[in-house]
Amino acid sequence: MKIVRDGDYDILLIAEGTYPYIRGGVSSWIHQLINGLPEFNFGIVFLGSRPEDYGKMRYELPKNLTYLYVDYLFKDSEKPPPHYIPRYEGFKAVRDLHEWFRSGSFDIPDSVKSLDFYNKVVPFENFLYSESSWDYIQEEYTRNCPDSPFIDYFWSVRNMHTPIWRVVSVANNVKKPKIIHSPSTGYAGFLGALLHFHYHLPFILTEHGIYVRERKIDMLNATWLKDNKTIFQKKLGELAYAKQMWIRFFESLGRITYEAANPIISLFEGARKIQIKYGARPERTRVIPNGVDIERLAKVRKPEIPKVVTLIGRVVPIKDIKTFIKAMKIAVDAMPEVEGWIVGPEDEDPNYAKECHILVESLGLQDKVKFLGFQNIMDIMPKTGILTLTSISEGMPLTVIEGFAAGLPCVATDVGSCRDLIEGGSEEDKKLGRAGFVVPIANPGAAAEGYIKLLSDEATYRKCQNTAIKRVETYYTKEQFLNSYRELYNQFLEEIREGKWQV
Repeated sequence: MKIVRDGDYDILLIAEGTYPYIRGGVSSWIHQLINGLPEFNFGIVFLGSRPEDYGKMRYELPKNLTYLYVDYLFKDSEKPPPHYIPRYEGFKAVRDLHEWFRSGSFDIPDSVKSLDFYNKVVPFENFLYSESSWDYIQEEYTRNCPDSPFIDYFWSVRNMHTPIWRVVSVANNVKKPKIIHSPSTGYAGFLGALLHFHYHLPFILTEHGIYVRERKIDMLNATWLKDNKTIFQKKLGELAYAKQMWIRFFESLGRITYEAANPIISLFEGARKIQIKYGARPERTRVIPNGVDIERLAKVRKPEIPKVVTLIGRVVPIKDIKTFIKAMKIAVDAMPEVEGWIVGPEDEDPNYAKECHILVESLGLQDKVKFLGFQNIMDIMPKTGILTLTSISEGMPLTVIEGFAAGLPCVATDVGSCRDLIEGGSEEDKKLGRAGFVVPIANPGAAAEGYIKLLSDEATYRKCQNTAIKRVETYYTKEQFLNSYRELYNQFLEEIREGKWQV
């Protein structure tokens, strides 16, 4: 672990693989929140994967970010040296806990909530090296997936559970906050839950995407999780046991987080309903949309319509950049003057980025589809005619709202809040009209049709443009967003002063 700043603070934000080392998405939201509420002092816990996966910080740290704690979930250092630990009675608690994982129950065991369970009952070295642990892993392997190589199963179990003790180590060592705020469930949410249960502190959860669902997508597409059954041995739709195990694991972390957090915030109504489906208590849920600086972005609105379709996002599979490239082939064939820009970092998944470059070359689009890397959106928006997202999963994409404020219609897949943003959420909002087009996932033809319609029909473009501006000015202002969190933080700080929390 590394403490970069060690001042006193009020609100702890837990950033899993995001701020301040990764740009965009949740990181932009965190940076906006801290800068927009200078009256509060914030702390950040950054939970990364491994140190080598990150470069330098991508943001200039605000002055009111007074505490920054950095640690990594999969680092090899600080692991207890191997040594023999005999069987012991306390390991029965692990068996009981795994029965709960399997059950899908929303009745959270008390052991999960206690730091003592991880520090004393089943310390990290006992999980790694005890004979009880070895016996249990063998039993589970024999019972559940004897057709798979044991070594694959063994390391899946190790890699799945090791971060739990990393998170516990952070909980043991982080400077105690007054309020905990996590932008996701997963390991970040689990840390927030542990701190809440241990210290009896207020815990706010703001889910940008539905973390469990996104991890399901990751697991379904994972090539490192092998399935050794043949097609004749598998039931229709059956997943490899290792994938099932990972999915149940993240579902369980989600249930633990939902049990601890109050309020449980989503960015749009559809996400709130999914949270309830995954175990959030309805009375704890609420919606706080993202907001943008409309005054700043309005300055880049231009009267002309550039023949440029821009996708702002990381070059990773979940953004489905390949569908955008294929859509641009169709659009360029119909309108040769059109260009497609991909604006975002390529270092998160270099192999996928390379495949995207190869696809551009194979389609003969080298002069039409350009990879621009990370850019200042204030430089990109004035040169853009349409914003697009071809993602297979999103929450409430900030880039779409920023594009609306800059006067840009959008063509986006039907994921997350994109339909609400483009067509309107409430009945009153829908009366404003559409701000672009919503298209199916992985459908290049539908996306291209939207690009061509907007860039070839100025009347349609201007109508969508006016709706985009009106919608963002009515529902998605930075002031509305910041005031919602200002009121929430002040409410908890007042309750703390009144002695309602053990701070």
